[in-house]
Amino acid sequence: MVVIRYAPGGEGPMDLYMVIPLTLYGFAIAATWLDSIADKLVELIELFGILLRIPSTVMGLTILAFGNSLQDLVANVSLSKKGLSTMATTACLAGPIFNLCVGLGFGFWALMKSTGKEEIHVELPTNIATGFYFTIGNCALIVFSGVVIGKGNIGQCYGYVACGLYLVYVVTSLYV
Repeated sequence: MVVIRYAPGGEGPMDLYMVIPLTLYGFAIAATWLDSIADKLVELIELFGILLRIPSTVMGLTILAFGNSLQDLVANVSLSKKGLSTMATTACLAGPIFNLCVGLGFGFWALMKSTGKEEIHVELPTNIATGFYFTIGNCALIVFSGVVIGKGNIGQCYGYVACGLYLVYVVTSLYV
């Protein structure tokens, strides 16, 4: 009711004191829907993995990774096509860094808060360690091709090499 009462009627822009709460409310609603839909999709993919006898590692490396990254891929390709390659490159690096730092940070904080432990023992499976190595290799490839070879420009060849590196990563992770 509050939203309908204070929504603009077409007579002009909305007052700022109502824009911010409504925007935050809309963001919270969208995040809730996205979380619910994502949970159901993951459960559905897990079901297909069980029915088709596909290991969870393969599902994570392929379908879930692709689905999780598709929106970033579309946004970064759009940015690059508009000539905003620096912003696209920054988004490619900043998104995973944000997910790792904030996602793992809050996740471990919540786990420690709920269990009352001061520290949590974490084992690094081989496939995740392989992912770290390939990520470091890709970052070194970006720096080498963009700074050393390209003098500030990343050539088209990098895209092919990076896609090839991803395929090698997937194959390596499946067999490690």
